[in-house]
Amino acid sequence: MPRWLVTVLLLVASNIFMTTAWYYHLKKPGWGLATAIGLSWLIALPEYMLQVPANRAGHFAHGGPFTAAQLKIIQEAITLVVFTGFAWVVLKEKLRWTDGVAFLMVMGAVVVSVL
Repeated sequence: MPRWLVTVLLLVASNIFMTTAWYYHLKKPGWGLATAIGLSWLIALPEYMLQVPANRAGHFAHGGPFTAAQLKIIQEAITLVVFTGFAWVVLKEKLRWTDGVAFLMVMGAVVVSVL
């Protein structure tokens, strides 16, 4: 499997965990702040276990095709895609058209960065 694809797949998986850690507690108003923080930390641990290998696999210093800046921009684009699905499916929120425009601008940044 190409290193760029391994990197992207690991970033997608890590972002699913991180988005869940950051936003799932919004569905649980009965959770106290300490509970929300504690459970979020537990969910975030697997995110780090995927994010670090993704960055190492993708970075040119470890044989990957990307610079650190490219990895960050790709990660942000993946975050927006994962978040959009999470907000729609889990939180039952609709994004505004302005959110879509902002997301497209970030996607444009990805294209510019990886050229």
